[in-house]
Amino acid sequence: MSALTRLGVVGPPVGAAALALVLLTGWTAVGGAGRTRPVTAEPGWVLLPTAGAATATAAFFTVRNPGDVPDELTGASWEFGGRITLKRHLHQGAAGRWEPVPSVPVPGGGELAMSPEDADLMIADPPPLRAGQRVEFTLTFRHSPGLRLTAQVLAPADRPR
Repeated sequence: MSALTRLGVVGPPVGAAALALVLLTGWTAVGGAGRTRPVTAEPGWVLLPTAGAATATAAFFTVRNPGDVPDELTGASWEFGGRITLKRHLHQGAAGRWEPVPSVPVPGGGELAMSPEDADLMIADPPPLRAGQRVEFTLTFRHSPGLRLTAQVLAPADRPR
């Protein structure tokens, strides 16, 4: 077989592979392949503890992930210090229970919408809070930089539904 014949047999597949490599490299370079983008979030809310009854309360935020790579909420702190625990509600028929978790997923191209029925930030032994008060939080993530956010303290009757 002559060199020209071999080139005619081998050339098209090698050329196609080279073109594919160039196109995939370009697609990756402009952010088309598995691009991470920092998460964003809106101001949240904190449930006003029931006077004299509650030794804990919870905070809620909506976190959006504009990238296509999943991220995770891994922790939180607030201006008063103290312990904040990530928790998820496990539904078991008509009842349910909550359990602490090390992280809560924020899907790529999606959001984590915290609510009393799903996930929240449990705050142990909060200081006295007033309805309407704004408090500062910092949320931490596995891949994204931390977010400093405010949350408004809301009475149970005023919470978002």
